[in-house]
Amino acid sequence: MKSNSQLSGVLHVLMHMALRDGPTTSEALAKAMQTHPVVVRRLMGGLRQAGFVASAKGHGGGWVLTCPLATTTVGDIHQALGAPNLLAVGHRDQNPECVIEQAVNTALDAAYRDAERLVLERLHAISLAELHQIFQQRMATDPCARKHTDHAH
Repeated sequence: MKSNSQLSGVLHVLMHMALRDGPTTSEALAKAMQTHPVVVRRLMGGLRQAGFVASAKGHGGGWVLTCPLATTTVGDIHQALGAPNLLAVGHRDQNPECVIEQAVNTALDAAYRDAERLVLERLHAISLAELHQIFQQRMATDPCARKHTDHAH
């Protein structure tokens, strides 16, 4: 099963936006995500509804961050994206009448719920400001870092 990298991609473009003083176009963000601008607009729509970004039309328009980095968490962004599944594992359900399958699924349910709860707790503990600080530190210590962030500018 292919992993869902939507949260990672959105965080990537939000950090590009945090570097900018003004709006960033869907085209520039799509280039950073290596996807199509329509995909970016669809993702950003949920973030706009949640109040994390705003868009401006016309010449010089684009997307801007409207949320404070210090109080917005990765968990908040995950929620704004519709809270997609965090775990790519699931149950076998070919024979729901089978008591062995029921027992296995019951045992796995608790483990999966615990794992998802822990991941969500951790996501809500990481602020966008913390992400911003991490990449700023990397840019300060890696002489090649700047050229690897220029793809959305």
